[in-house]
Amino acid sequence: MQPHQLRVVEEKAELDDKRNKLGVFKNTEMFASLSWQEQELLNTQAHIMTMYSAVLAERISRFK
Repeated sequence: MQPHQLRVVEEKAELDDKRNKLGVFKNTEMFASLSWQEQELLNTQAHIMTMYSAVLAERISRFK
């Protein structure tokens, strides 16, 4: 793989790690104690992270 391609793979791995950690956090009492507005922002963040990960996965699948 080219250096720029390796950076994309690394970026996706880091993003997926953060996304997974956010998913775990969303199942905690601390998350439940947040205001509904903050919960909604974190849910939106998780959704966007998922979409971003899918875009990176598609890009990676096109690497030759």
